[in-house]
Amino acid sequence: MVSEPLCTPFYDPARSYKENFDAGPFGEFAAASTFRQSGEPQYRFLGHPVFAPFGVPAGPLLNGNFVKAALDAGFDIPTYKTVRTHRYLCHPWPNVLAVDVQDDLRPGRTLRAREQYAEPLSITNSFGVPSFEPDFWQPDMADAAAHARPGQVVVGSFQGTLPEGGGMAAYLADFVLGARLMQETGVKIVEVNLSCPNEGTANLLCFDVDRSRRVVEAIQTELGSPPLVIKIAYFQSDDKLTQFLREVGPHVQAISAINTVTAEIVDASGRQALPGEGRLLSGVCGRAIRWAGLEMTARLARLREELELRFEIVGVGGVSDAADYNAYRRAGADAVMSATAAMWNPRLAQQIKEQAHEL
Repeated sequence: MVSEPLCTPFYDPARSYKENFDAGPFGEFAAASTFRQSGEPQYRFLGHPVFAPFGVPAGPLLNGNFVKAALDAGFDIPTYKTVRTHRYLCHPWPNVLAVDVQDDLRPGRTLRAREQYAEPLSITNSFGVPSFEPDFWQPDMADAAAHARPGQVVVGSFQGTLPEGGGMAAYLADFVLGARLMQETGVKIVEVNLSCPNEGTANLLCFDVDRSRRVVEAIQTELGSPPLVIKIAYFQSDDKLTQFLREVGPHVQAISAINTVTAEIVDASGRQALPGEGRLLSGVCGRAIRWAGLEMTARLARLREELELRFEIVGVGGVSDAADYNAYRRAGADAVMSATAAMWNPRLAQQIKEQAHEL
């Protein structure tokens, strides 16, 4: 079967991050009329009633304009893109490339970038978690959160940054400051990104169990009441995941998994496709990582029961239609989110509400 080109995405890969930030969202996502849900919300996510436990994870919703458009399009749990306690620049353009994946993407692969965005859709995204100053994102996040109608709730995402020349104490202090700034926005659910590089090591923060526990404990002490979600990556080792949940699981209200699967991204000539030092390896999302998100959801659900923990599970990875949503719910997800497919399909949330079935 020949793949058909997709519609205009709400994030335009042909434009820079700043151009998207200033002028987006684009396409039907921005122009769509507000989707009105009838009846009363039948589900709850972290105590908040929602019409459908479906939304957009941290990443493509760059600012309040994007979040509001997602709410209007019927995504009941949109996540405001991860912010920091200070301004942090984006990686050079390009930041999004289509990649050619013939099957499920296992860690450690080399993939070739391609020009056409077509189904089955997988992309690499390389931004570096940019952020504007809190003076911008605090009122913008508060405004976006207030746009939610009954049956919807906005998640605010943040991460810490290791200060130059600072140690663990300074790292923890930055997370605590971030949590305080998030709480001041009035956002009802806070997510901390542990699937980012663990600044100070060559790994992801969630793979450093002791550091993750200390970070989460410090955040919870500062936050108090708002539910805390942690975003984690794909764990290849079940023993490591079990250890992580034993140490960190009791301190959080939800776990979002997964972020991306890392691969080497090359161009048609076999050279590094994304310019700049350290960008040969890049995170891949979309259809090719559906298997990993589903597997992690099932493992989290099993270990939650075995360890007698109470966190909710947010399943993420390769969700492109109602069948995927159903599969994640059957695997144990309390909520499901889509980034890549949602970018190219402004009606995805409405389609899931119309077509999905609950078992």
